[in-house]
Amino acid sequence: MVEPRAARSQHDQDRQGDGVNRAGSKPPRATGWWLRCALAIVGIALTAVRPTAQPTSKGTAASDPLAAAIASAARSAERTDNPAPLVYANRRILVFRATILSRTPAARAAAASEVLDGLVAQLPDVTVTTHAYEGGTLVSVGGRPVFAVLEADVDPIAGELLDTKVRETASRLTVALREAEELRSPRQLLRAMAVAIGATIVYGLLLWLLIRVDTRASATAGRIMERRLRRLPGGEVMVVARAPLLVQRLLMITGVAVALLLTYSWLAIVLRLFPYTRPWGETLKSSLYSAVASGGRSLLDHLPNLLTVLAIMLVTRFAVRLVTFAFRTVEEGRVALPGVYPETAQPTRRIAVAMLWIFALILSYEFVPGAQSDAFKGVSVFIGLVISLGSTGIMNQVMSGLMVTYSRAVRVGDFVRIGDVEGTVTQLGTLSIKVRTPRNEEVTLPNALVVAQAATNFSRYAGDGVLAPASVTIGYDVPWRQVHALLVMAAERTPGVRGRPAPLVLQTALGDFAVEYKVLVCVDEPHRRIVTLNALHANIQDAFNEYGVQIMSPSYEADPSERKTVPPSRWYAAPAAVPATEAASDIAFPVPRGPVRAD
Repeated sequence: MVEPRAARSQHDQDRQGDGVNRAGSKPPRATGWWLRCALAIVGIALTAVRPTAQPTSKGTAASDPLAAAIASAARSAERTDNPAPLVYANRRILVFRATILSRTPAARAAAASEVLDGLVAQLPDVTVTTHAYEGGTLVSVGGRPVFAVLEADVDPIAGELLDTKVRETASRLTVALREAEELRSPRQLLRAMAVAIGATIVYGLLLWLLIRVDTRASATAGRIMERRLRRLPGGEVMVVARAPLLVQRLLMITGVAVALLLTYSWLAIVLRLFPYTRPWGETLKSSLYSAVASGGRSLLDHLPNLLTVLAIMLVTRFAVRLVTFAFRTVEEGRVALPGVYPETAQPTRRIAVAMLWIFALILSYEFVPGAQSDAFKGVSVFIGLVISLGSTGIMNQVMSGLMVTYSRAVRVGDFVRIGDVEGTVTQLGTLSIKVRTPRNEEVTLPNALVVAQAATNFSRYAGDGVLAPASVTIGYDVPWRQVHALLVMAAERTPGVRGRPAPLVLQTALGDFAVEYKVLVCVDEPHRRIVTLNALHANIQDAFNEYGVQIMSPSYEADPSERKTVPPSRWYAAPAAVPATEAASDIAFPVPRGPVRAD
């Protein structure tokens, strides 16, 4: 054992003093012996408490070559923009950020991982220790150095400290080494596999039980709701007829949510049983707990705002139901409101309801959780951009539809002519109008087109009588009074033509070769206008042929050698056959009589 320097110098002094005393007078030998024993005891104590390689010890370059190496590495280390994580046993140990001479962070991480693999395979003791030196800390496993954490590896922007980072690194490395040993133990792996199989069986049983319970609960709830609905009056049944389906869907959604929670928990448990997948299982568990905790905190924090939004929605819903009831009574003709007509009650109701909900959204926007976040604002800007880009044509159609509706030009069920389209209006929409023609065709007309063209409504004054014209041209050699009488006779023979007002015959033009006559008849049913005119034209031909009057349509330039008339004996020449009745209304012509609807 080496004595301390202080004790050795004192011993030399004692020897010198002893020599001096030998030359002169000698001191008592008992005093020198006692002093030497005391110094020896102090030296032994100082040697016993001399610091050794502890996790928090500090070394100097003069006493430890590792200290000199780490100090040199710390001086030459440079922080880079390409950090590399050290991952061992599927666990992230730390992130290297410094390049030492030519060793990049990735090279340092690869070298450390290789050294750890060798140490775990060779050493029985894989205790992690740290040794602090000037400029960094050395991390050792089983007394063998593995890697150094330098000050350049610390990210000060993220708030990292060298001592904190070293402690976290040692803790993570200890867990990773323990799991690496567990991976080399077949007994522990078999035990984990047995537990995983048991957990899977329990998960399957719970999932099967959940499906059975959810199915029976949905069926039972549907039956209960149906029994209660049978006790309600007819009107209320129509209002809540979809309640059983809604309850069943709610129970199904609840069952799916519980099944997903069971699956999530089973997956987290199974992953945590095996060393390599344990980090993933811990991540799932912590994510679930953090999500539930943060969701609960957020719900409690935003509970007053949510209650405010709920109150706004309830008040708005009450106002919407009140407005809907008022306009429905006007639409059905039970109540009259100034400026609101039955045909405009439905679009007015929709506009009023839309404005109420928009007003409610504006009021509740401030209280919606996350309304002030950048994501919410970005979505709002995106929606506004989409609406602004696509609203040019849409708004044109909407405003045209409002003009058509509030001008009361056409209504659902009216027989109209818009441009070249003639038929019954079946739908007045926000963007277009649908018309069903007598050929049973549905024609969709954009509202802007309806506004731009003239719309003729044959049903508006059908009660007073709407006149339909039929024109013929007759030569000047035929008395006009005879032509008038023949046209009136043909009109009176035609079914679907009213007797009052009486048919009216007009001479509309005196042409170069013939006179143009027009007979105006009042059609009984406007939607059968084409059928009635078809019968009228047939009766005109028969009447003129009966009395030998030649119809000069189209016009001619010279009188023929004989009159162009058809005698009654030839009216049913082959292959025509004499009908059972002479009623012109028996002519087959498809006329739509189905129900109409309003948008």
